[in-house]
Amino acid sequence: MQLLYVMDPMCAWCYGFQGELEALIAQYPAAKVDWIMGGLAPDTTTPMDENLKQTIASYWHQIESKTQVSFNHDFWRLNTPYRSTYGACRAVIAAEKLMPKSAQQMVKAIQSAYYQKALNPSLDQTLIGCAGEIGIDKQQFKTALNSKETEQSLQQHLQITRQLQVSGFPALFYVDDTNHAYRLASRYCTSQELIQNQQRALKRER
Repeated sequence: MQLLYVMDPMCAWCYGFQGELEALIAQYPAAKVDWIMGGLAPDTTTPMDENLKQTIASYWHQIESKTQVSFNHDFWRLNTPYRSTYGACRAVIAAEKLMPKSAQQMVKAIQSAYYQKALNPSLDQTLIGCAGEIGIDKQQFKTALNSKETEQSLQQHLQITRQLQVSGFPALFYVDDTNHAYRLASRYCTSQELIQNQQRALKRER
């Protein structure tokens, strides 16, 4: 079974969704998951304005109340946040290139740095540290992170996101043998809903 998971490492709802995705995969242990970086926000060096900071901080409280995850809210006090997630997306792509099948590990490392350790994932130094944590050579990763090849791969991921008409994250698709993609999730949902949607997709396929 093939799944396409369209997400962004700096999407807080994707962080909240991780346990639900893992519960689905536990039901289908042979499933192959392709991690597609959807790219919430392009590169910028302009600090996030106060209104946006308050809006995103409020989302964290909403997600805590609805899911099983928690956030280190000190992030907003300790950092200069940027509305810039493409770097984190490139980090996952670079990690996968240097260490195949590491996308999920890298995503989790970035989420841990951001949401638990209150580190800034818009900064290269944070992403390089995450790569080191999962066993990737930091110098090789630094080179790959900002390479033309990684940027080209990110653009391919963004194109797939557009082709799938994804307008919000997380988004999960089941891909059948004819390469038809069935949408299992559009934004956050529970593992029970995912499993029900997957079973419906399998019935339609038959």
